[in-house]
Parts: sequence; structure tokens; C-alpha cells
Amino acid sequence: MNCIRLVKHATGAPGLRLLGLGPRLLPCRGVLKLKYLFDQHAFWAQGRSHREIRKLLAKSTIVISLWRGKRMVGFGRATSDGIYRAVLWDIVVADDLQGMGLGSQVVEALLKAPALQRVEKIYLMTTNSADFYLQLGFQNCNSQNLLVINGANTK
Repeated sequence: MNCIRLVKHATGAPGLRLLGLGPRLLPCRGVLKLKYLFDQHAFWAQGRSHREIRKLLAKSTIVISLWRGKRMVGFGRATSDGIYRAVLWDIVVADDLQGMGLGSQVVEALLKAPALQRVEKIYLMTTNSADFYLQLGFQNCNSQNLLVINGANTK
């Protein structure tokens, strides 16, 4: 099996977002590969456009990607005010590589990022992977309610 490389992108992921850079800062059509990862391995992120993916990258405080050769096999990002709150978003690992600790690597890299070191609370929402995140130290939060309102991009 090829080596899996974890890439910590700069805030807003300009190399990935604008130039499509991957491991070792080599051009690899990174946004296209992220779209493919979302479409094939994340039911909640299917159908995002290249423009939308570039925008979510630009607005992210922390961006982590995992690569196996030229294939993007994992991804995660976080947004934060750097003081009180942060949210982890879009954590995904290719189905054929799940169960190998790659999701844990992505989450740990996000949590260890300097931008999150002084944050009071880090939030995460999941549809069907709660047990995975509980193993990583996250806890169910019964003292707060998740409230949602559909926005302009609702399909």
C-alpha cells in the first residue's frame, strides 16, 4: 500500500483552492479531487460545485487533507473565532480506507492545530458516526440543543 500523506494547508487553503496543489506542493487538480471525494464518500456533501468548494475552503480556519499518491483519500476542516468556539466540518475518509485510523488522524490534526489551542469549546455535528467521535473524546451535549433553519442554499 502506498504511503498516506497528511497535508496541513494554510488558512483558507490557497494552494489547494486556487492552484489545486496537493502533497509536496505539486499541482494535482485538488479541488476536483475533493469534489470527487465528497461525491463518492460523503452522502451529506454530494453535488457541491467547484465554486462552492473553493468558497468553503477560503472561509476555513484549518484545512487538512490525506493523500495516497495523487488520490485524495481524506479531508476535514474547521472554522473558529480562535477564542470561544470552533466547529469541525466535512470530515470524510474514502470508504475503502476506513477502519485504518485515517479519520482519527484528520480529527487529531484539526484539534492540534494552533488556531484551536485556546478555544473554549469545539463543536461537531454528525448524522451517523457518533460512536467514532465518542472514541476520540467528544461527548454528547445534553445541555444544549441543535437548532437548524434552512438557508438560501437549501435544495
